[in-house]
Amino acid sequence: MSPRSVMRYVSHTIRHDPARGIAAQLVCAAEGCGESSGPKDAADEAQDWALRHAGRTGHDLFRREYTDHARVTRDE
Repeated sequence: MSPRSVMRYVSHTIRHDPARGIAAQLVCAAEGCGESSGPKDAADEAQDWALRHAGRTGHDLFRREYTDHARVTRDE
């Protein structure tokens, strides 16, 4: 006899977990720079870093990155 397995489809949902918040980070996109604000819990803190960096260096292009936490739950 050959082994048999039974498989069934189980539906899941993935959603933002508000208890964990969102982290914001700005990265200088000026050629050869790449300095970063580092992840901040408040987007304003990352933006303030970018404004100070622009004032100090004259760099005017930044990449904004937002990261959140997601939770997977099994649908009933």
